[in-house]
Amino acid sequence: MKRIELLGVQMDAYTMKETVDLIDSHIANNQFTQHVVINVAKLVQMQTDQGLRSSVEACDIINIDGMGVVWGARLLGQHVPERVAGVDLFHELLSLSADKDYPVFLLGAEPEVVETTVQKISKQFPNLNVAGYHHGFFWEDEDSVVLKIKESGAKLLFVAITSPKKENFINQWQDQLGVDFVMGVGGTFDVVAGKVKRAPKWMQETGLEWFYRIIQEPRRMWKRYLVTNSRFLWLLIKAKFTINRE
Repeated sequence: MKRIELLGVQMDAYTMKETVDLIDSHIANNQFTQHVVINVAKLVQMQTDQGLRSSVEACDIINIDGMGVVWGARLLGQHVPERVAGVDLFHELLSLSADKDYPVFLLGAEPEVVETTVQKISKQFPNLNVAGYHHGFFWEDEDSVVLKIKESGAKLLFVAITSPKKENFINQWQDQLGVDFVMGVGGTFDVVAGKVKRAPKWMQETGLEWFYRIIQEPRRMWKRYLVTNSRFLWLLIKAKFTINRE
């Protein structure tokens, strides 16, 4: 296991291929795997949200999603081979599922968004078996949604709900979902459905995806990123200073 620690949180320093191969191996052996990705916002939130921290730490695979986390880890002397973006891993796993005939279930987002996502991925991967899907507004009836997932026969479950709701939902219900793999994918369905545009490749590689989100949704995003990015930078400076003193 290639684990690193950043700001008190342990993460897996895997490549995309290593991640996909490991997940495939676990599914083939009916070994339940809970997956999560870590970005700057989540890492900062985990410093004060013990519930989220516990849910993340309970996961079997903790990938690094976000160039800010990659650079932060490298700044503190940790080796991270590459970023494993959640939206890219989502597509890699859909391709794997189509090839291996692994049924998938999509949970989250608005009704029209998840429906459009199912239509688009079914067109992109004609052999993909979409065992079922459900929107993300089900908090008054979680039991029936969990039962729907279990009865679908899905092997992979993708949960497109905001943090920390998705991490806590997965952690609470994992033993009753009946799947072999579950992954929180945040706003991935919005991107696939075309509701939100993904940043150009050069912005992804230079760690400017957050800025692209602000451009698209300035009212909703500017304060969130200003606070979390500033907090992350301050935590890195303190950690670097501590290392230099040792």
